[in-house]
Amino acid sequence: MARRLPSDPPVIAGFSPVHVLGSGGFADVFLYEQDMPRRKVAVKVLLDEVVDDRVRQMFQAEANLMARLSTHPSILTVFQASVASDGRPYLVMELCSSSLSDRYRREPVPVSEVLAIGVRIGAALETAHREGVLHRDIKPSNILLTAYGNPVLSDFGIAATVGESDPDEPIGMSIPWSAPEVLGDESRGTVQSEVYSLAATVYSLLAGRSPFEVRGGKNGAGDLMSRIEKGGVKPTGRTDAPPSLERLLATAMSRKPQQRPATVLELVRGFQQVEAELGIPQTSADVAVEAWAVATPTPDGDRTMIRELQPPTRVGGRRRARRAVQGGVAAIGAQSVGTVHRTGSATRARRRNRSTLLWAGSSAVVVVAALAIATVVVVGRLGSGAIPVVSDVRASTSATSVTFRWADPGLADGDTYVVSSNGASSQQSGTTFVVSGQRGDEECISVAVNRDGKTGAASAQRCATIGSGR
Repeated sequence: MARRLPSDPPVIAGFSPVHVLGSGGFADVFLYEQDMPRRKVAVKVLLDEVVDDRVRQMFQAEANLMARLSTHPSILTVFQASVASDGRPYLVMELCSSSLSDRYRREPVPVSEVLAIGVRIGAALETAHREGVLHRDIKPSNILLTAYGNPVLSDFGIAATVGESDPDEPIGMSIPWSAPEVLGDESRGTVQSEVYSLAATVYSLLAGRSPFEVRGGKNGAGDLMSRIEKGGVKPTGRTDAPPSLERLLATAMSRKPQQRPATVLELVRGFQQVEAELGIPQTSADVAVEAWAVATPTPDGDRTMIRELQPPTRVGGRRRARRAVQGGVAAIGAQSVGTVHRTGSATRARRRNRSTLLWAGSSAVVVVAALAIATVVVVGRLGSGAIPVVSDVRASTSATSVTFRWADPGLADGDTYVVSSNGASSQQSGTTFVVSGQRGDEECISVAVNRDGKTGAASAQRCATIGSGR
């Protein structure tokens, strides 16, 4: 089928069209120059033939959604949303240099860079989920690179409210990165299907192909759907990717949703732990939470205020001899087959501002109303300036690993955990530490808090035996 020609750029007051950047099924994207302030921007314009009252309502809902997500540093900035003089809605967005789909098939992406992308995009996705929004089209081409090389999540065009998907609402999907339950019409998208898609995207960046793509084989839509629905992704084939990362991706791409990480944040924690295992600086996870979530109990019973915006922490010089890590997440492969629309969903670009202004005081958070975003600070047993002490380290085992968890005792911004295991130590920000090995191996850890370069008292040592079931 012949590709259509792009539409004519609309007349927008204060902006001058330069040239077309790209075309899709529902919109064209143009390069414009803004008069004041003087800068180049990308403008996404809906096609005249798809615009009706329903599409205008959807467009307005998208613009409002992007306003809610506009402060996240890893979500594409949208500067303005309106309707042109010819009646076509448009979004004025930050101009990005390229998408990841332009790169990962050309050249290997370093493992450290892939992990950083996974953490940053995962944090953006977790923030959207906490706002009650599913992206529903996570793939390499929807991760753009800013002028500074930072990855940002774009195109919430088929986004839906978590738990409120209209069964009659047309949706689209990109087959190589879609979860099997979505491909099989068993689900219109859940947090677990987003976990799958993010893992598939990370897998693709590592492997240079989607998880179920066969080089030199048949990779049509039907072929891919059949393989995805059967499950069982193979390793990426990267010799520099640790086994812990391969296991993490395989878990996140499990055929059964309940076997995947419960949240994207769990997957992000897994990526951070792999960074710690490799001895590279941990990427900070910028997870914004609504103001009303302050002091809401977490599943582990911890009471948290809102702030996961912590600076990267550098792993200590010594490294564990054979440590595999993961918070229980996995990635799914990506592939070049195009997006399939079941009944034609309107593609919408998403609005986000990259200002990471955080309201530290709860009173300031309340004033900012429902759009206020605070940083995650755990309310714990912090005494006046004293370094908090970790207690109650818990352990659960599987056939190949032991997962240690503990409650946050009250970390301040910049604090890290120092985990000691088998004579080596590492620093991390998460409250989960996974040790892999052989059945029957006994693994022990102790955990302390580091503040301003000083390490406090360590927890009592906690041991567990791999494969023991306890």
